[in-house]
Amino acid sequence: MGIIPGRYLKEVREKLNLGVREVQEASARIAQAEKNYEFYISAARLAQIENENTLPGAFKLFSLCAIYGIDFIDLLRRFGLDPERTRYYQSLLRLDVTHPIAAEIYGKDTTVTLPVRLDPSFRWDTTQLVNRLVEIWGEVPVAFLLQFNRRRHMYGYIGLGDFTLYPLVRPGSLVMIDDRRRRVLGQGWQSEFDRPIYFIELHNGYRCAWCQLEGSRLTLLPHPMSSVAAESFNCPDEAEVVGQVVGIAMRLVPPGQPGRANAPKLPRPPASER
Repeated sequence: MGIIPGRYLKEVREKLNLGVREVQEASARIAQAEKNYEFYISAARLAQIENENTLPGAFKLFSLCAIYGIDFIDLLRRFGLDPERTRYYQSLLRLDVTHPIAAEIYGKDTTVTLPVRLDPSFRWDTTQLVNRLVEIWGEVPVAFLLQFNRRRHMYGYIGLGDFTLYPLVRPGSLVMIDDRRRRVLGQGWQSEFDRPIYFIELHNGYRCAWCQLEGSRLTLLPHPMSSVAAESFNCPDEAEVVGQVVGIAMRLVPPGQPGRANAPKLPRPPASER
């Protein structure tokens, strides 16, 4: 993507045999349909974007993608904004509260590393270090994997200050949530490891806990060793079951938590924006 974004947009427009006035008229139709003037791109503004390489707003980028038939995320990247980078900062700027996280795949070229070939000596019935048993690792496009599993899950992050189910579910864990399993079960398990865990949305945040439902009263039950008090809410007015936790990714040894003094320093905004 070495080409200048404005020049790229101009080349796309010219390949489509569109004049700047035609783009202006098309954007006017979008703005009218959306009832938002921000979608409108005047001929003069389009020339400025193409020739001076100025950054258009999100609404105008939307219109250009709609008119030219190009991918919105790809265009953002051409202007230097990669949505995939949000995942990096989500892990860097960890929050102390439990909250859902986005699990969307923005680019078809996004890949994950998977074991392609395992050592023949691998035994499924024993605990082993998988890294040492993988002969070949390969990069597999995420879009390719999505074709094999169309079940859509939600994902939640257990805040560093949320000890509700500690030590069963540690702060900093990622949980996979099946939002089709919203019915709170009152029985059917033999131990705390089998008891269903639910992700709950409250007016002031989220909780991940065992639940007990009596009539319209939903009680969030903590782990006995957590020293966290049980909470009770009216359901669904004060609390809503997002879904049941069906998977957990959790560190057994928590990473070092940097203090505020060691936190990454963000650039100061210009004086005009303070």
